[in-house]
Amino acid sequence: MVVLSKIYTRTGDDGTTALGDGTRVAKTDPRVEAYGTVDETNAAVGMARLHADAEMDAALARIQNDLFDLGADLCRPGMDRDAEAPYPPLRIIPVQTKRLEAEIDAMNANLPALRSFVLPGGSALAANLHLCRTVCRRAERLATLVADANPEAVRYLNRLSDWFFVASRAANDRDVLWVPGLTRGD
Repeated sequence: MVVLSKIYTRTGDDGTTALGDGTRVAKTDPRVEAYGTVDETNAAVGMARLHADAEMDAALARIQNDLFDLGADLCRPGMDRDAEAPYPPLRIIPVQTKRLEAEIDAMNANLPALRSFVLPGGSALAANLHLCRTVCRRAERLATLVADANPEAVRYLNRLSDWFFVASRAANDRDVLWVPGLTRGD
């Protein structure tokens, strides 16, 4: 269990931070960049929740909890050494990704097929969900740079960005579509 009695430790003043196994690395390490961007995704989800109805808020709350699990997963190197850890490391597991897939399918069942790309926007909720999607995609790209990342963590991020896309469409009365060349005056 996490116990935070003192918020600042000064141990990171030299530009390093501790990973989940106690190893110290530069704050610019790809692993730190990846779980830091997962944290940024979580903050964006918090902003989206300000505009969500009860059902969407509950789904986003579950995602926020998963994102903390994901951060814990990414900050702990060496899945091959999990058995040696003093406690079982928290890892993203397939059931979390499958839940996202089921929710995507349920939301998408009520949406018309797309005939163009969707522009981010529409309602405040949809715009915030698009922001969540783009930050999540960045987290996914960064997680793929972590050599020993849990493959399920990368799959989860990939599916989560899809979830945000479908949820943004569901949050709008109608899609805001891209019109190729609209402002060219052709």
